[in-house]
Amino acid sequence: MSFLLSYGYYGGYDGLRFNFSLSGYLFAAIAVMVLGIIAQARVSSVYNKFSQVPVSCGRTASSIANELLRQNGSSVTVKQIAGSLTDNYNPKAGCVSLSQSVYNSATIAAVAVAAHECGHVMQYESGYSLIKLRNLILPAANIGAKFSYLLVILGLFLGSFGHTVSMIGVVLFGFVLAFQLLTLPVELDASRRALNMLTAGGYITGAEEEGNAKKVLRAAAFTYVVAVLSAAVSFLRLLAIANSTRRN
Repeated sequence: MSFLLSYGYYGGYDGLRFNFSLSGYLFAAIAVMVLGIIAQARVSSVYNKFSQVPVSCGRTASSIANELLRQNGSSVTVKQIAGSLTDNYNPKAGCVSLSQSVYNSATIAAVAVAAHECGHVMQYESGYSLIKLRNLILPAANIGAKFSYLLVILGLFLGSFGHTVSMIGVVLFGFVLAFQLLTLPVELDASRRALNMLTAGGYITGAEEEGNAKKVLRAAAFTYVVAVLSAAVSFLRLLAIANSTRRN
């Protein structure tokens, strides 16, 4: 994004308008960057705090995850992987992977993270519409992430044909933005499912434990909010550059 922000408008703009536009996008980019740092720090802080708080049922995250999957009729397996906060669900492999700090842990944080991944399993197996839509645009989003910037910048040097090339890049990045917009409600829904399964199964009990589990999941959700904002700022900047090629 910083490379794109170094580009100004081309053509018949006066200096005041150029500076305002550039400074506006620069401010937005810095604001999003700061929010990203805050979000990551918040995730680490909340996760570390509740990694020290035992869950009242005394069960490990992996044992709860396995039980939740079996109770919901899923054949998905649970395995341990290296790293911290590398937890994920791979629908192609049919496997929930829990990080070393989660797998054998019996804490609020570990149980919340594990249940969240099980929430994603339930989304796939129940045919959750938003995750279907997100997967549908994923190939286009991957292409957009790789080539949109290149096409928009290339359009600056192609004369009258440049606007068309740049707008293709903008449209491609639009799929990246759409993917991030869909990811946010998907993640929130997975967390909602996680809390429902944990409370219904008696794995977390009482308002305090439920509130603490919510804090862990909400901290993680904030990172997806920042991802949406970052994609939106990039999209608007690319659109502004593409529009400048039409005015040249």
